Amino acid sequence: MNEPISKELKAYVDENQKELIALLDMLCRIPSPSHKEERRAEFIRDWFEKNGCHGAYIDSALNVIWPFHCEEKKNLVAFTAHIDTVFPDLEPFSVVYDGDLMRCPGVGDNTANVAVLMLLAAWFAKSGKTPKQGLLFVADSGEEGLGNLKGVRRLMKDYEGQIAELVAVDGSYDTIATGAVGSLRYRVGVHTEGGHSYAKFGNLNAIQVLSSMISTLYDYKVPQGGHSTYNVGTITGGTSINTIAQYAEMRFEYRSDVRESLTAMNAFFQSVLDAYRKMDKVTVECELLGERPCTGDVDRDKQNALIEKAQGLIEHYTGSRVPCCSSSTDSNIPLSVGVPSICFGCHLGVGAHTREEYLDTRDLKPGMTILAAFIETYF
Repeated sequence: MNEPISKELKAYVDENQKELIALLDMLCRIPSPSHKEERRAEFIRDWFEKNGCHGAYIDSALNVIWPFHCEEKKNLVAFTAHIDTVFPDLEPFSVVYDGDLMRCPGVGDNTANVAVLMLLAAWFAKSGKTPKQGLLFVADSGEEGLGNLKGVRRLMKDYEGQIAELVAVDGSYDTIATGAVGSLRYRVGVHTEGGHSYAKFGNLNAIQVLSSMISTLYDYKVPQGGHSTYNVGTITGGTSINTIAQYAEMRFEYRSDVRESLTAMNAFFQSVLDAYRKMDKVTVECELLGERPCTGDVDRDKQNALIEKAQGLIEHYTGSRVPCCSSSTDSNIPLSVGVPSICFGCHLGVGAHTREEYLDTRDLKPGMTILAAFIETYF
């Protein structure tokens, strides 16, 4: 196979690894929890402007968008890398170096991929090259947890009917997400009469009722076919050790990569809530916190072409034919409305979603090369 990247772009990647690490370091130190990405978004917009990506703007969802040769306003290709992290901290993190290892919460998920996409956008801005179709370079918001894919939802709505493909730059380059894992996330609250633990013994206890509900939910046998799961993530409630709890709540989610299975799981969940609502002296409240759709009707030939391109480039630079999987990523939204989309990243980090997260900076060069070659196929 011939070298799939131009000499000029390959040289840029090779010569700018120190700049990549420096940019990654700066981004890591800017707190960016979901829904509070303003500081990181402003930094990225200003960096874009200083580095030739003129016209970059922040939209109402806190996405930073740089349209590149998008005058035709159709058949666009979007490259997204989410700027939010799972951590709620609003104080800057410290970045710790241990030889070639770079340690910081969020360093790999997803700050490294944001830094790579930024540097590549800057090269294409100055290259003088014109893509065969318009490109959108997007540092998007709200991918994590209860961010509920806010950023990519806004992007797909604002560019409705114009985006032909979307590549989410997220995760590592040892796998490719090619299908969407849908999910529904709820807060469920149970109210009972409660009372003094001795004087009112026998009154309904909200914690006990909620526990019984959880046990019922965990008796459910997930649908066969695809992969379906459920989970109670948090439980809170009660007042004191000598108080019969009047209120308790949980946060519950279920996921599946099959739309019909997600529908069936939701029907069971709602039937359980209805059954407990019929109990005397019990009130059950339910709030939908997040909803991520499964894959819709996507043109298989176009989707497979994206997959083959990514697999081929990753294999060329790593020697491995990486597997495909379903996942919950920014790709969920385009896939749900029939827009071909895949997701892969530019590092091989360890410990995502933990405060012990780290990556080996030597892995960034092949990752950046893979994404650079992928983007260059549109020229």
